[in-house]
Amino acid sequence: MQIESDFFLQDTELVAKKLIGHYLCRETDEGLLSGIIVETEAYLSTNDPACHASRGKTRRNATMFGPPGRAYVYFIYGNYYCFNVVTGPVGSGEAVLIRAVQPVEGKKLMIKRRGNKYSEKNLTSGPGKLCQAFAIDKHFDGHHLRDKPLYLLSNDGTAEIGTVKSTPRIGLSVAKDKLLRFIAEGNEYLSR
Repeated sequence: MQIESDFFLQDTELVAKKLIGHYLCRETDEGLLSGIIVETEAYLSTNDPACHASRGKTRRNATMFGPPGRAYVYFIYGNYYCFNVVTGPVGSGEAVLIRAVQPVEGKKLMIKRRGNKYSEKNLTSGPGKLCQAFAIDKHFDGHHLRDKPLYLLSNDGTAEIGTVKSTPRIGLSVAKDKLLRFIAEGNEYLSR
């Protein structure tokens, strides 16, 4: 079942927390890829210097200021893509980074994309790994996440994720103390 559009208009921290347990899906010519979202991070436009939008709208972050429920995809460290979900009203400049998913469908294809040397638990346990495994790149920046081939589905009750816990975000040089990372506590597929 698709996630309703107004879901993404909620407070960004709440969206980041509520996305835990929902499904990320990617249709390809080689088959369907899907995973349960187990780790997210909220990025806020106010009092959050780690947020790309904290210094205003640029060509790189323009998608963050657009309609909610769209993908914001950017390139980082000259090597990896990161996939975010735009949240809040148009112009707010907020998003939720999808940090990790628990693979469900298309595991063999994910292994092929990531390289045969990776274990299942290491396929999508980080934002760059996730984008590589799901073939998410800059092409999807601005893509509405209710539309194929990249979309989100609500948890129909089949995915048991346990307790959702908030922690400090990881891999940042600023705003490290904010409890804006949300995880399915104890899940084996979290980023390291």
